[in-house]
Amino acid sequence: MLIQFPPSFFWGSSTSAAQIETASDHNWLGFKAKDGSVFDRTIDHELRRQEDLEYICQFGKVYRCGIDWARLQPEPFGLFDQEAVDEYQEFFAHLRDRGMTVMLVLHHFANPIWFEERGGWLEENNISAYTDYVQKCVEHFGLYVSHWNTFNEPNVYAGAAFFLGQFPPHKKSLRKANRVLNYLGQAHQIAYDLIKDQFPDDQVGISFNTAWFDATHPLGRIPAYLVDRWFHRKAARYFTSVDFWGLSYYAYVPFNPKPITEIEQPGKLKKMGIPHDKMWGYKPEGLGIMLRRFHKWFKKPLIVIENGICTDDPQVRIQSIKDYLQVIDGVMEEGIPILGYIHWSTFDNFEWNLGLSYRFGLVAVHPETKERTMTPAGEFYAELTQTRRLYL
Repeated sequence: MLIQFPPSFFWGSSTSAAQIETASDHNWLGFKAKDGSVFDRTIDHELRRQEDLEYICQFGKVYRCGIDWARLQPEPFGLFDQEAVDEYQEFFAHLRDRGMTVMLVLHHFANPIWFEERGGWLEENNISAYTDYVQKCVEHFGLYVSHWNTFNEPNVYAGAAFFLGQFPPHKKSLRKANRVLNYLGQAHQIAYDLIKDQFPDDQVGISFNTAWFDATHPLGRIPAYLVDRWFHRKAARYFTSVDFWGLSYYAYVPFNPKPITEIEQPGKLKKMGIPHDKMWGYKPEGLGIMLRRFHKWFKKPLIVIENGICTDDPQVRIQSIKDYLQVIDGVMEEGIPILGYIHWSTFDNFEWNLGLSYRFGLVAVHPETKERTMTPAGEFYAELTQTRRLYL
């Protein structure tokens, strides 16, 4: 079977600054992950930008990436560090010269330590500190960027950092998570207006995480429903000013009756007969459910803005790309506008609270030497982005 994607459908890959650059004075610095690795060096991207550029440019025409707020702005409302600005501008210029489109993510789970010391996202008066940073980003990088994400997965950030306690600052309060979502939403609206005022033709959206929370036990129905409602519908309502909805999807989470993941209960999904990767249950059809749902809710163009699988096996990664793209094609056949697909991730990186051994990369990175190696999955995806043809 052959699927031919249209010329208007774009391809790309994605990273985040904190996960690939050596840690600056941000709130993940020194964090000890589940696998024992420490958040400091990550994968040396800032030392290997030219080498990494050669890989990035093979994976479609869109590169979704971040910048390090803490490194750029060492103090609240301060001038940007010129060396950091020059470095990012040079890199973005190289991408532009190679015909690449930069999709810039302004916030991806990491905050400057000074921002945390001021109360972080629990304090409403810190919204202005963030929007000051956004204004300066627009001034310094606006000529290189055409697509903007104000926040990456604010529902994950609020939930993991303020309800589940997995991310810094490790709070466990639904009330605080809701407060943070509210303030993130206010900051998004201001950031959206700032960007559109200066670059009205640019596309500004949100990156929003989706997951399939499925009750596989009668007692799991209410918990699954409540989690789904908070994670999707309730969280999304704070971010309605968008030119597009960027949806990420990785996880099928059965409630049996409690939520089951490979991270927390290794081997349980296998016993239940549910396919999985190193982190979650694996059911690509869930992506289709989410794309249809967000189209029904918001009637905005959609981008599959992050998607991948946590595995060390490149053949499994190749099959997952095929599985997900088959789902996307089916949704597009229904007339739902999906603008493009961005794979997570360009490189193996530091997977937040889990560590370096949780790998998503099209390009493998040796944990000690940081040597890069193109994987068979990377070769497959590079060819796919050129031909737009997917053979199943």
